[in-house]
Amino acid sequence: MIPFLFTVAAASTAPAATLPPNPRGLIAGAEHAIRANRLDQATLMIARAVGAGAAGAELDRVMADLDYASGRYQQAFARYQSLLKTSAIDESLLEQAGIAALKLGDVTNASLLLSRATSARGASWRAWNALGVVSDLRSDWTKAIACYDEASRLAPSEVEPVNNRGWSHLLRGNWKEALSLFEAAVALDPKSARAVNNLELARSALAAELPSRRTGESDSSWAARLNDAGVAAAILGDNGRATAAFSQALDVSRTWYVRAANNLEALRRR
Repeated sequence: MIPFLFTVAAASTAPAATLPPNPRGLIAGAEHAIRANRLDQATLMIARAVGAGAAGAELDRVMADLDYASGRYQQAFARYQSLLKTSAIDESLLEQAGIAALKLGDVTNASLLLSRATSARGASWRAWNALGVVSDLRSDWTKAIACYDEASRLAPSEVEPVNNRGWSHLLRGNWKEALSLFEAAVALDPKSARAVNNLELARSALAAELPSRRTGESDSSWAARLNDAGVAAAILGDNGRATAAFSQALDVSRTWYVRAANNLEALRRR
């Protein structure tokens, strides 16, 4: 009996065809990674998008957003300014360009951009909060409080507008109002170091005491709080306590020596 012969086709060893990278998809993925604070991933995706031929406003925007999220405010501001000159007005561009300008100390551009951002429908609490800071820097107290109020209305669980409103009162010497707002800020976020430090500063100022050293606190941190207490005392007109605070900061940390020394010298020249 003749056996049947079977022919078995050899398995193909050729690699499966792969689709070329999609630049727009990579840019969209990078934007999502930035929003999720996965900045290394965003950087890699942008590099792949560039390698795949990405160019133009979409790429410029995601690179600006990456600079902004990474704290590279000089680069971010330059990119946003360029986009605002060539692209349709986008409220998020205005907001982030304005905040970048504020981070750089450019109060004029920050005021212009954030005023435009908050004039648009749907402005975020961050835009209102930043405009409040700008208003404080310009000693426009009424506008500052109005901005912080709007920021808190839009985001009642956020600590920044409450803390900043307290600082606005502190700048004017309204320590009791500042104290109650810092207490509210700490209640919202007990882990906020800024709110906790501001609350202690206000309490120390009202109690005419200097901050005591916390258990395990570094020299630099304690000296920074002593320096802040000296500034607070100077605002209140208590030159004796201000002098004591600056002098103690000098003794505690060499890191804070120059700032505390300058504050002490300015106090002596009054």
